[in-house]
Amino acid sequence: MAKPTSRAEFAEYCLRRLGKPVINIEVTPEQVDDCIDEALSFYADYHFDGSMKVYLKHQVTEDDMTNKWIPISQDVNGIVGIFPINQSFSSGGMFDVRYQFALNDLANMATFSLVDYYMTLTNLNFMNEILVGRQPIRYNRHENKLHIDMNWNKIDVGSYIIVEANVVTDPEVYEDVWTDRWLQNYAIAKVKFQWGSNLSKFQEGTLPGGIRFNAEKLVTEGLEEIRHLEERMQWDNQLPPDDMIG
Repeated sequence: MAKPTSRAEFAEYCLRRLGKPVINIEVTPEQVDDCIDEALSFYADYHFDGSMKVYLKHQVTEDDMTNKWIPISQDVNGIVGIFPINQSFSSGGMFDVRYQFALNDLANMATFSLVDYYMTLTNLNFMNEILVGRQPIRYNRHENKLHIDMNWNKIDVGSYIIVEANVVTDPEVYEDVWTDRWLQNYAIAKVKFQWGSNLSKFQEGTLPGGIRFNAEKLVTEGLEEIRHLEERMQWDNQLPPDDMIG
């Protein structure tokens, strides 16, 4: 089990790194699970491998029309945006400017530069952004609802809404998550801190032979390691800020 592939193997790996079975690690299985959950939560929120961009489709129902929002899975930890529901500049079918260009000039594209075409599309997108703007949305990850501020009468029941979202990388599905070195070190630091906290109530106790607990050192080391790893996360493993709601 040098490379853990499940939650149980990952928990045992963390305990072995702390000295099990040579040393009795004074933490309960429930506390180890709590430490792993906290590590996974931080990993999902900040690590660039903790979530992945996906495109979710949702078929509009009568309830959605009444509520004026669509349900979002709990696995989603951020919404980037939605695909335009009603394209501007007559984007439907043969009246789309891109369609007309391709219909009339595609055969001649090899004979001239595409710079003018690219600049024209960029200008059209800029005009659309300024004059129309993006579809206003509101999302809170704890509510699991995507509110779309629009006239819902312009879409029909049964039509689809495409959502660009970030979904948590589930270690139960992608087992390779358990081998991430940052996650391993962070979970171990969490367990060490919990171990020291458990032993702190015996701080004044003495074992046979004059051996004394050093819970304060475990707490201090665990806390320092947690702070160091969270700081390194910002510099080494976190994506630069981007437009994301939630």
